[in-house]
Amino acid sequence: MDEELTPLDCLLPSGTQRICLIILNQSLDKDYLHILWSKALLRACADGAANHLYNITAGDRDSFLPDYISGDFDSITAEVKAFYADKDCRLIETANQDLTDFTKCLAIMVKEIQRRQLQVDTIVTLGGLGGRLDQTMASVETLYHALSMTQLPLLIIQGTSLAYLLKPGSHRLEVNTGLEGDWCSLIPVGGPCQTITTGLKWNLNNQILQFGKLVSTSNTYEPVAPGNPRKPVTVTTDHPLLWSMGIQDSE
Repeated sequence: MDEELTPLDCLLPSGTQRICLIILNQSLDKDYLHILWSKALLRACADGAANHLYNITAGDRDSFLPDYISGDFDSITAEVKAFYADKDCRLIETANQDLTDFTKCLAIMVKEIQRRQLQVDTIVTLGGLGGRLDQTMASVETLYHALSMTQLPLLIIQGTSLAYLLKPGSHRLEVNTGLEGDWCSLIPVGGPCQTITTGLKWNLNNQILQFGKLVSTSNTYEPVAPGNPRKPVTVTTDHPLLWSMGIQDSE
């Protein structure tokens, strides 16, 4: 296999992935925030994400100070910006309007990981899959940028969904953490993908995934006998292919 990954390891208290964390300008899940923050070697907010971080950590803000906040600063409030500046958090203005705040924040993070010589397994993004459809698509577009920016996996997590762009090649996804929901999908966002899978209820055998022809949404995992572990999912694709999966609702 070219790559092996347990996508939801980062949400396990016992998980072993070494992560860095990017927070986006959308509503935050407090439980996700606490577990990801406690694990992260580097923590960043993309512009207005700092507002959400500020609000959700009221009463304990000094324990949740990001390493940097970046963006064009059209979303962060003056109060929040002043608070983090006073706490010596780095404020990095990125004025380029051709790229999203997410993409620009990721570019800084990749450079910081290299500069600090951090040993990192995964970059996890909190937020980016809720709210407006165009913003969700912008998050997916950043996953495509990431392929040329870093060799590290880039995950996006929000609510009960995770998104991850599979590079061309063969992948083994471990889906037996106990946090997985029932559904998963393979979506050929960037173009046709010749795909082979195992471990799914409806596997693909050298079929072409393509909008207007075949898209593997609302798939699920290969059934196993009660008490037996779920089998890994393997995916081989000739072009980048979006993997999305459900996360169990903790409520």
